[in-house]
Amino acid sequence: MKIIDAHIHFCNNENFQRVGDACGQINSLEFLEREFKAHNIVKAVAMGTRSQDDREPCFPLLPNLGGTPSVENSTHPKMVSYCCGVDSSAIVGSARGKVLAEFERHLSSDLCVGIKIYSGYQKFYVHDRIHFPFYELVQHYNKAVVIHTGDTAGGRGLLKYSHPLTLDELAPEFPGINFVMAHYGNPWIVDATEVAVKNPNVFIDLSGLIEGYFEVDDYIEKYHGYIEHLKTWITYLSDYGKFMFGTDWPLVSFAPYIELIKRLVPECHWNEVFYENAERIFFHNENFVK
Repeated sequence: MKIIDAHIHFCNNENFQRVGDACGQINSLEFLEREFKAHNIVKAVAMGTRSQDDREPCFPLLPNLGGTPSVENSTHPKMVSYCCGVDSSAIVGSARGKVLAEFERHLSSDLCVGIKIYSGYQKFYVHDRIHFPFYELVQHYNKAVVIHTGDTAGGRGLLKYSHPLTLDELAPEFPGINFVMAHYGNPWIVDATEVAVKNPNVFIDLSGLIEGYFEVDDYIEKYHGYIEHLKTWITYLSDYGKFMFGTDWPLVSFAPYIELIKRLVPECHWNEVFYENAERIFFHNENFVK
């Protein structure tokens, strides 16, 4: 079975690396290529994330994998596409035109498949009109918008901004955009499910449901109620075309996370969830080889 990982990170961020080290994950392209080959992962989407050495906070936040991705950079690995991260606090004032031009430069590239809004970490609602020029660019280039939903790492985020219900005020404004709720809005699984049911252009990635090292059988036994809750509402949604596999790598290892999602999704829908849905939502503009 071929796999697309719809949600990874690649950056020199100490917090990511600390958790990744505990999982045995090495922050290198060589390691990632070996893991992709071992698990038949043919493509991934890296989320642009703040790194320690960012110099231009108002510009797109980018993954640092094989050099900064751009339309000019031929060294960026073709197996990893990316979403430009949006720093909502830095797109106000006179710099907006320059910022939009830089986002457009990336969105016009085949390697860039959309943008990522860090709601909760950024103290702006996703439906704040400050973001609308960026959504209009995404719509023009027929790309996707990934939105952080649910819990935030550390204590500095504000959960009112990352609640999945905030997306219900945005999705109808841009019916031509595919919006992806990262992390299934966890712990607001019920609310996230209803937002996806109600809005035909809202999808769910299953990344980040667990963080750190774990063994699947032990985890399911210990957190049986949580796993059954996830299975109940995935089944309730009754549309496996809405779900995409993602890991949040390097915060988990690939092997146990793949097995976990297999336990949550009926085998007859594995190809949709692990491959076809991400191909349709993120890569519909590419000549994607099956």
